Amino acid sequence: MADLIGVFVFVSAVFLSLSAGSSALDLQIVNAERRIDVSSHIVKSFLTLKVENTGKDRVPNMVLAFPHTQINHLAMVQALATTGKKKKMTYVPLDVKPTEQPDASNDTGYFSILFAKPLGPGETISLEVLYILTHSLEPFPAEISESEPQLVHYRDSAFMLSPYHIKQQTTFIKMPNVKVESFTSVEPVNRAGKEIKYGPYENRSPYSYAPITVHFENNSPFAVVEELVREIEISHWGSLQITENYRLAHGGARHKGIFSRVEYQSRRSFSGAPSFNDLLAVLPPRVNSVYYRDEIGNISSSHLRAGFRKSELEIEPRYPLLGGWRANFDIGYRVPLEDFLFESPDGRRYLNFTFGCPLVETVVDKLTVKVVLPEGSKDPSAVIPFPVDQALEVKYSYLDVMGRVVVVLKKNNVVPSHNVPFQVYYSFKPMFMLAEPFMLVSAFFMFFVACLAYIHIDLTIGGK
Repeated sequence: MADLIGVFVFVSAVFLSLSAGSSALDLQIVNAERRIDVSSHIVKSFLTLKVENTGKDRVPNMVLAFPHTQINHLAMVQALATTGKKKKMTYVPLDVKPTEQPDASNDTGYFSILFAKPLGPGETISLEVLYILTHSLEPFPAEISESEPQLVHYRDSAFMLSPYHIKQQTTFIKMPNVKVESFTSVEPVNRAGKEIKYGPYENRSPYSYAPITVHFENNSPFAVVEELVREIEISHWGSLQITENYRLAHGGARHKGIFSRVEYQSRRSFSGAPSFNDLLAVLPPRVNSVYYRDEIGNISSSHLRAGFRKSELEIEPRYPLLGGWRANFDIGYRVPLEDFLFESPDGRRYLNFTFGCPLVETVVDKLTVKVVLPEGSKDPSAVIPFPVDQALEVKYSYLDVMGRVVVVLKKNNVVPSHNVPFQVYYSFKPMFMLAEPFMLVSAFFMFFVACLAYIHIDLTIGGK
């Protein structure tokens, strides 16, 4: 019996491997165009693909492959199916999920793009794919002085890594300026201004790979939040209190030598300084009670511009951040409750707020969002458009008896594209709003009763 089970498992594994391989052979990429933007420290890659089903069966999905040098730095993958041309083009979002290939290498990562409907034999589909990489620009040299520009390496492949045959492909790499030290030549290759073009390459077999390295100057602020904790506290008495704790670092080439404030101020008039001394935070509209402080106290170098659709908070750390330097600070503010708290048709209440980091063009290595619900809330659930780690905690505040439920959401490798709305649903009975006032009234009543008793009781010791 055990032998029969073993044979069945082996045959099933072979069948799955053959079926996966045959589905890969059923598709081919007619044309692939990659546009890689390395003008900041967040690498954005745009793929335009035309995929054809050359097999005899309908294919429900296709697979994207990423090399080991990129899979650990991959922050987001999005895909759209396009129909029409130019101004009449329509876009249909597609589901993208991590997947595995039975016969794949251990150091290659895969994502599956599910078509809106299976692709029939002889049919084609046009796709637009966006994937974002973090920590993919390597400073070289790793240390620079205060007056030196920052040079970085970007490593990739001239050919798109894919399990499918690609008939024609082209890769464009866009840099922040024309200052390029060197780049790998894989003919045909051409450089024009701030852009390097690799290709077109014809008829490349599956998993073709040609490593390339581009060495260029990039002085954009490498602002990296090593850890961000956002606490959103809901009060049914009229407001949301948001508190954000930042551990900010400069993720570029480390600073060497002595820092000179005079030299730093004198060279700020021209471009080429990889450091930064100001940041922009995009906050919700109608914010109030805004503060910006660190462990020393309040930092006065901030400016708030409140608008109808958004508010912008310009902040300056106490000192400029050079490569490898860090700064810790807090930002806090209040917003009206009616702008973000609503009631669902089933009677539950839900918070609709923005996930991610308010700082512009910033990478967050570790993000924790805590939603503190009012005391007495039950059955909390969170709805986020991408995978996150979820947990529940209990927090005690003033006059709390049972404690407040806290929905904890955690995600690593967060980029500005993650700044999308999310919802937290919960059940709440209005009678719990009377708990704290009742406790206050009871406490004052008992205090006055004690005072009256103290006044009317004779505690003196004496005889008749």
